[in-house]
Amino acid sequence: MDYNEHFDVPENIIYLNTPGNGLMPKSHHIWRQHRDAAFFAPSGMLREQQGEFITEVKKDIAELFHCSTDRTFCVPNFSFGFNTLIEGFSADTSFALISEDYPSLNYPIISRGFPHFYIEANENLEENIFNAVTENKPNVLLLSIVQYITGLKVNLDFIKKLKVAFPDLIIIGDATQFLGTEPFDFDNSGFDAVGTSGYKWMMAGFGNGFLMISKDLASKIYEDAQSRPRPQEGMWAKKSILDTYFEPGHQDTLSHGTLQQSIRFLKGIGLENIQQHIHRLSMLAYDELTSRDLILPFIKTKEIKSSLINIQIPQDFYPALLADGLKCFPRGTGIRIGIHLYNNEIDIEKLIQLIDKHTWNSK
Repeated sequence: MDYNEHFDVPENIIYLNTPGNGLMPKSHHIWRQHRDAAFFAPSGMLREQQGEFITEVKKDIAELFHCSTDRTFCVPNFSFGFNTLIEGFSADTSFALISEDYPSLNYPIISRGFPHFYIEANENLEENIFNAVTENKPNVLLLSIVQYITGLKVNLDFIKKLKVAFPDLIIIGDATQFLGTEPFDFDNSGFDAVGTSGYKWMMAGFGNGFLMISKDLASKIYEDAQSRPRPQEGMWAKKSILDTYFEPGHQDTLSHGTLQQSIRFLKGIGLENIQQHIHRLSMLAYDELTSRDLILPFIKTKEIKSSLINIQIPQDFYPALLADGLKCFPRGTGIRIGIHLYNNEIDIEKLIQLIDKHTWNSK
């Protein structure tokens, strides 16, 4: 099925830059216009309903990704949620990091002086993780579910097995390059925390994101604070101690309302259908690119592949590809693309035609 009718993409644009910034459905534009007008109307009541509104957003997130509402937190972006999360750990907590992972994951650990070591991200990622955890016994494993440069995706079944093998290991995942592409059951995933920004595959624009935390981890972070009295003021009476950290003030209801619209949009189409659509197009792209030897070698050998692809062509081609209407981005050793709901077979055909055109002309 073709879903691009839900999006306003000009015919001269091939939009494959979702790993950088996803497109919003047309229905989001309409909702935001009406919401903004209603919010600013002096006679309206929306300004007084911020707390109740955010609670409803959290309920929708929790339902789609299978987490309790009281362990789901609305945050302005992944980085805010993650930085708040790690502030709840003791200073001697040791972390296993993935080499060349997203700076918003690794640098907060480094800058705070947490003990840490690196695991190499290659075709043996899962084996590397298991061996490193066995040998070094970190308190926390921290990783992006999909690596932002290469598209390397961790096997989610492996994460479940890892948690069984090391039940005390805290596993934290950045799902910013993952959530919105397939079904995900947080409470049965093996992860202790998963967060995302909403502006990429969630197609919700800037200023929103969320963090889901396991029951076990929720009891461990900010341990001293949780032993102290809860807020007693009427406006905070229903807040947990963790609420006061992750949601410390008023939230932007337009931004988080847009995220709620995305949640409902994804639910309406069905994450299973979205997964099938993305997988079919991604495999088509992989087949064409592999036949031209334009896929990273360690990605080529992986059975599980993501819809984020680093095409191994010189980054010098980037301006010419942009001029031809291809929305992409130079990353690592090539040009990064991402295939999402609004893409179709025509986009893949045009992509391959442009690559053939420019690589042939360069010979």
